[in-house]
Amino acid sequence: MIRIEPRAPSPLVNLAVPVLAALVALLLAAIPLALAGADLGQAFALMWQGVFGSLFTVTETLTRAAPLILTGLAAAFAFRARLWNIGGEGQLYLGALAAVAVGTGAISAPPAVMIPLVLLAGALAGALAMALPALLKIRFGADEVVTTLLLNFVVLLFVQMMLEGPFKDPMGMGWPQSEPIVDAAMLPPLVERMRLHAGLLIGLVLALVLHVVLGRTAWGLRIRAVGENPAAAAHAGIPVGRTLIGAALVSGGLAGLAGVGEVAGLKGYLTADLSPGYGYAGIVVAMLARLSPLGVVAAALFIAGVFVGADSMSRAIGVSSYLADLVVAIALLTVLVGGFVSQYRLVRVRAGGEGA
Repeated sequence: MIRIEPRAPSPLVNLAVPVLAALVALLLAAIPLALAGADLGQAFALMWQGVFGSLFTVTETLTRAAPLILTGLAAAFAFRARLWNIGGEGQLYLGALAAVAVGTGAISAPPAVMIPLVLLAGALAGALAMALPALLKIRFGADEVVTTLLLNFVVLLFVQMMLEGPFKDPMGMGWPQSEPIVDAAMLPPLVERMRLHAGLLIGLVLALVLHVVLGRTAWGLRIRAVGENPAAAAHAGIPVGRTLIGAALVSGGLAGLAGVGEVAGLKGYLTADLSPGYGYAGIVVAMLARLSPLGVVAAALFIAGVFVGADSMSRAIGVSSYLADLVVAIALLTVLVGGFVSQYRLVRVRAGGEGA
């Protein structure tokens, strides 16, 4: 008879699990590459060159990582409170919509005023989008996995309706897109003539802030306590409902900021295909990071590098760029398996009931 018993992994093991998961995912990606007839050495060399081959490729990787850091932080922070936010995609789009509502000329002000207003509007929109599922969970026990997931589709339809209606650009030649954001509301670029923008710095600063909040503050302790055992936290006098609401607002706000970065830092206007799935990819980032805010930065860079490198490789040797999605999926599976192995062990129990 086999019994599963918990064990306390060392900090080194906790660090090694996501690193090994990433390496295993890349090694397993060699299987479909070989089946496609690609030269493995050339394929991985092209992936490396596509990420680190020039200043342009490095900045493109960082540009792709910027929204992943924010959506990864959104998922990680909510998950630490055992609040399963699957609605990052919808919150991202609402944040982008709010940024467009404020930044397309509704307010005339210098950049020192406009940029904080656009960021605040996007964060508030994302926070409100997550507040509703959290309230439904607290008040009625509704499963937030279902409510946040379904809200993604509701939000996307709402955004499409707005882009076909009041937000539609009259100069857009009939395309469903918003008016362009005014220059005063655009996030400044970090590298001249490159797409990399200040949204990356915002993500890095917020990762550091959340690391301090979770590890060094009383509120962070309450969030971790609620995530570990809500019943015990309530018995200890922690207001579980208010703690969950606070975590929900921060989580949704972070995802909303990712949307702001995409429209006010990168594209300049809103379309229905703004995000290639950053909200969902943020969940993978959070799991690879083991819900660590600083780990989210490393995981986001890895995922962004996989996507950018796979795109470059696919153009060079004709292999499908969907390989990147496969690597990300394998990485998620391997980190889940690695997490289980590091936290539990299998014990063979003798007939008398003692472990072997």
